[in-house]
Amino acid sequence: MTAQTIVNVGYRSTNFWVVSVGRSRLLLDLGWPGMGAELLHNLERAGIPLAEIRYGFATHYHIDHAGAAQDLKARGMRLLVWEQQVAAIPAMKQHIKASDHYTEIVPQGNVVKRCDESRALLAELGIAGEVVPTPGHSDDSVSLVLDSGECFTGDLTMETMVGAEDAQVVAASWARLRALGARMVYAGHARPYAMPAAPSR
Repeated sequence: MTAQTIVNVGYRSTNFWVVSVGRSRLLLDLGWPGMGAELLHNLERAGIPLAEIRYGFATHYHIDHAGAAQDLKARGMRLLVWEQQVAAIPAMKQHIKASDHYTEIVPQGNVVKRCDESRALLAELGIAGEVVPTPGHSDDSVSLVLDSGECFTGDLTMETMVGAEDAQVVAASWARLRALGARMVYAGHARPYAMPAAPSR
């Protein structure tokens, strides 16, 4: 049985995770705009050929998590978009400056799926897990939960740090992850940490 590995190829304070089973790989979060070369360099340094990445997807469409998506597509990566994220892609442009050198994400070639189709798709890669909606930080946020207990949450707000977000929406997203057996959190801007207990109400 081939072991599952998790490698961080992030830069500029943002984590980009590669989940691999042998040479079958999935990239979670897709670089900063205008900085696709840095992501490619980190992949190369980690011994991960871009050609072995079967799909890449963003946990949400903010510029630090999806800014290089079209550049990666141009190099052959298949962009996986979850159904609730489709409308968020063009909206991302309003936060882009000309100096960011952003390449606009076009719909052509994107693989659009529903989250309830994710388990079967991941199984084709040899990865046991599923993608679930986890709104809170943004309406289009999703998380990957592996059956082995790791979850990849992007920028999902921690329950103890809710500010402008809807606390009930955030709590429901974390409850969904716990219900699926998530034990270790791989976030967008932090080192991995153990799943915290639900705050007492």
